[in-house]
Parts: sequence; structure tokens; C-alpha cells
Amino acid sequence: MTTLFAWMYKHERHLSAGAVLAGFIFDSIFFDRIDEPITHQVFISYLCIAAIAILWRHYLEEHTVEGVARPRWHSLFPIMTQFAFGGLWSGFLIFYSQSATLATSWPFLLLLAGIFLGNELFKKYHERLVFNAVLYFFALYSYTIFSVPLVTRAIGIGTFIISGIAAVAAFALFMLLLRRLGHFRFLKSAWQIRLWAGGVVVALNLFYFANILPPLPLALAEGGIYHMVEKQGAEYIAQAEAKPWYASLGFAPALHVAPGDSLFAYSAVFAPIALTTTITHEWQRYNSAAASWVTQHTISFSISGGRESGYRGYTITPNPPEGSWRVSIRTSDGRLIGRLNFSVVRGAHATTETVQL
Repeated sequence: MTTLFAWMYKHERHLSAGAVLAGFIFDSIFFDRIDEPITHQVFISYLCIAAIAILWRHYLEEHTVEGVARPRWHSLFPIMTQFAFGGLWSGFLIFYSQSATLATSWPFLLLLAGIFLGNELFKKYHERLVFNAVLYFFALYSYTIFSVPLVTRAIGIGTFIISGIAAVAAFALFMLLLRRLGHFRFLKSAWQIRLWAGGVVVALNLFYFANILPPLPLALAEGGIYHMVEKQGAEYIAQAEAKPWYASLGFAPALHVAPGDSLFAYSAVFAPIALTTTITHEWQRYNSAAASWVTQHTISFSISGGRESGYRGYTITPNPPEGSWRVSIRTSDGRLIGRLNFSVVRGAHATTETVQL
């Protein structure tokens, strides 16, 4: 056993990198829907592993006598910490990116990606209590943001505030354990931990109220602009215009609209089981003279969660004038779920085909 721990200590760098990769693979296998119990069992397991590794390392650092070698199994804790953090960051990337719209959420996704990719580069900082504690608080907060709505069965400012309170309460317990396990070492770092944790609270609140934070646990499963949408029994039928090749590259397709015709915005928004909320279709036309998007009308409707392919609904705009358009699909608190960009070309009736949505 001594030989094993000596080998682990010697190859700690490679083992830590392997732990991050193992966390990512584990997430890819076990993460499916955000409202599945196994998803939250894995997230909570990661949080527990990270807490145990940080607390025990802190205890050993506090109680190691100067000049006396630490136990060989001490080298396990950095590997455990990196495995747990690597799994958490990759899991957050999976779910937050599913819910995000790059146009607004790219700063938060870039932050998550940077933390995930830098997990190995920051290896030497994992030995520092302040660094690990602040990362742990960020992970707690990121988790409560999308787990609390599953309990409250609602989203909005009130639920977000409850998420923050839950994260701070859990972190306060973690800080209490740090103090009990290593009083003197904790006091040396306590003010820095509190200062940086306060920065995390401010940053995530700024992300939320600036509509940068992805609207988890909601996600746009499908969406499109059609010449007609109607519900027939349990299915939705639409008249779709053939999309040009460049639409597959992310460019806005042109829709040909005859005078007096209407356009339909269809969306299927995934929401967890038992969650009921309101979403909004915001129809906007680009005003080239003012160089800004002008809202033409806003239509809201309720959705209920549980359907694998998302809760379906549509809104209509009659006789749209020519120009660049977009339909922003938003939550009740204004966060962007998805966006449908297109342009209107006035002319003859378009050639369409019937599709089942």
C-alpha cells in the first residue's frame, strides 16, 4: 500500500488530469434530463466528494507537525477534488449550454468553459484553501440555481433569490466545518474567502438581472417560423417554406409573404415535470434608420413541464411588412430561451409543404 501511495504522489499531475477526464465521461453517461433523480444524485455526490476532500486536507494541514511527513494517502485529496470539480464543471456546461442562447449567455458559458479547461492548469492553486473554498461556493450556487426551481415548481426572481439563500446557507455550514477542523489556518484565510464568495454572489446576480444567465431549467427543444400552424388532435401541423442552404449555417432564412398573409412562430420549450410557468414570444422588426430592434407585439402563454420534446405552442403576426425580423422566446422574468431570426420578402404566395411538428 505504501508503494501505491508513493506511486500516486509521484504521478499526481497525470492522475489529476485523468480524474478530470473521468468526471467528464461519467457526466456524459449519467446526465440526461435535468429533472431525472440520477442527475441530482450525481451532482450531490460531486459536491460531497469535493467537500470531504477539501475539509480533510484542511484538517491535515492544520494538524501536521512541522518537520513530520504527511501521510502517503494525503495525495488522494487533490485527485478527489479535481475529479469532483471536473465533473461539476462539465455537468454545468452540458446543462447550461443546452438552455443558453449564445447571443446573450456567452459570458457565463465562457466563464464555465474557462474554469473547466483551467482545472488542470490551476492545479497548484487547489492546494490553497481560499481557491478551493471559493470554487466550491460557485459550484453550490450554480447547482441551486437550477435545482431549487424543481422544488418550488416555478421560476422567477423569487425562486432565484431562494436559490441564493440556499447556496449561502450550505456554504455557511461548510465554513463552520472548516473552522472546527482547523481553527488557526481557517482564520488566516476567512476574510479572503468571504470577500471572494461575496464577489461570486454579486457576479451571479449581475448575470441574472442582466439576462446573461441561461434560463435553466427551461430549454428550447424546437422552434421555427411557418406560414401556418394548427393543432390537429395531439399533433401540430405546419406549412413550411423550403429553407435555403445558408440557413443551415445559422443565417436568417427569407420567407416570402403575400399581402394579407400571416406568419406563425412555433416553439417547443422543455420544462421539468410539475413545473408550470409562462413564456413570451416577442416579435421584433429591425428599424434600419434607428439601427435597433423594435417590438411589434408580445404574446404570452402558459406551459407545463414533463414532455420530453417540450411544451408546444405558437403565436401569429398578421401581414408582416418586409424587412429583418426575429422572435425572442423569453421566460416570465425576461431571460432569453431562444431566438428565431428571419427576413420577410413581400410577393406572391410561397411554395410550402406540410410538416408534422
